[in-house]
Amino acid sequence: MVHGGSRFAQSTLVDEDVLAALEALGELAPLHNPPAVSGIRASREILGPKTPMVAVFDTAFHHTIPEHAHSYAIPHEMARRYGLRRYGFHGTSHRYVAERYAEISGTPRDQVNIITLHLGNGASATAIKGGRSVDTSMGFTPLEGLVMGTRSGDLDPAILEVLSQREGLSVGQLLTMLNTASGLLGLSGLSADMRTLLESAAGPEGRQARLAIEVFCYRARKYIGAYLAALGGADAIAFTGGIGENAPKIRAQICSGLEWCGLTLDAARNEAAVGHEARISAESSRFQAWVIPTDEELLIARDTVQCLADAAGRRRAGAR
Repeated sequence: MVHGGSRFAQSTLVDEDVLAALEALGELAPLHNPPAVSGIRASREILGPKTPMVAVFDTAFHHTIPEHAHSYAIPHEMARRYGLRRYGFHGTSHRYVAERYAEISGTPRDQVNIITLHLGNGASATAIKGGRSVDTSMGFTPLEGLVMGTRSGDLDPAILEVLSQREGLSVGQLLTMLNTASGLLGLSGLSADMRTLLESAAGPEGRQARLAIEVFCYRARKYIGAYLAALGGADAIAFTGGIGENAPKIRAQICSGLEWCGLTLDAARNEAAVGHEARISAESSRFQAWVIPTDEELLIARDTVQCLADAAGRRRAGAR
């Protein structure tokens, strides 16, 4: 499930109460939650209501973000009434990468202090302190934060009024534009696919592709700098997602200029790290950089097993 709202802080067994709560959360993620609920109901009809099902939430990992980091500076009563706060997304991916980093580095999970970058058609950054998410770039919806394939990321909201007045666009049309026609696609006028942009950028007519790449990398680098400040320093940064795992040039461009904080990439390691796990920082680097391919499916499977085991334990305890 993309959105668990403020109610679901961890994976949970699905029952009618949970389904009702998920349906109520539909307006927070109208493109994702309602179809997922429909799928659950259809599966229950086919498999029967006694077949256990588990809901795993993309927002759950970010429930540890403190109030000062998830609050928007708008009238408090309005924010409270409508649940307007930063929820964050890609939580399953960020959590997997943090846990995998703990394994490969020999760091206890509760001592993991890293910045994770999930870079793909959707993109987000997360600051992790003591193994817990303390800030993340996506907000109330997945539209906030980094530049993405077709999503704008951070934007001055007054731009929407200008476009509404001058282009005659409704709120719905503006949101569609920001979600489906902006980001890399909007900047380049060519493609939302980073591979296509990298190819175009190498040619004489690739100015807009180069600009799109520069904006994408600059935004990511800004978030790294902000999260280094929020964390008081970090032990590592970790790249994941389709771009993060497979685009050495993008990783190098993002990290270029971070030497001030002690990060130095090993160019050969970085170029060789395509689609597989690898440390890409130099031995002399004061903190590490890694490529860690995400495995959200594995984490979902683990959570499912844990939820079923917990439920079985409760049944045994109740039978005593």
